[in-house]
Amino acid sequence: MSFSSSLLEEAVQEFAKLPGIGKKTALRLALHLVKTSQEEVHKLGTALIRMRDDMKFCKQCFNISDHELCNICSNPLRKKHILCIVENIRDVIAIETTQQFSGSYHILGGLISPLDGIGPDQLHIDPLVERVQRDGVEELIFALNPTIQGDTTLFYIHKKLNGLPVTITTISRGISFGGELEYADEMTLARSIQNRQPVNQYVGMK
Repeated sequence: MSFSSSLLEEAVQEFAKLPGIGKKTALRLALHLVKTSQEEVHKLGTALIRMRDDMKFCKQCFNISDHELCNICSNPLRKKHILCIVENIRDVIAIETTQQFSGSYHILGGLISPLDGIGPDQLHIDPLVERVQRDGVEELIFALNPTIQGDTTLFYIHKKLNGLPVTITTISRGISFGGELEYADEMTLARSIQNRQPVNQYVGMK
């Protein structure tokens, strides 16, 4: 791809570093910005810089936040005694889109995957156990991707919580094995949350 401007070429190269953005799409984005007013482009640039520089992570659930506690954890209308356990921030957004869950969240920051060098100590598992013990959590809903890594993580945490007075459930398998929550349609995900199953029953099926 030949460019008449090194500035345009640099912009295209930076856009192409984003996930899912190829060179052609990157070029379309860059050319769109060329036709956009300087004010709008500056707004975009400022928003991106502020997001990266000022963004925090919630000290309780590890979601993205503007403050020490995210808007979900600080919302008095959310049920604090029910936690939905997810792998990442994208899963929170997917579940929130269904508008079927009124509890709180805990983001693990990944899944146990020995082949990828990811062990329990690299995830937010210990803070979850502490949170259950400290805050009187009554139910944990595991909404992890239905994969080997997801199941391994679920079983590990279930074992860590053994003996604690908390109900542990998992979303129903309306989502096919090997699927990912963020790509599930809203209706399937909503029904999976509503029809959650006890983990003990699920473990017994393995």
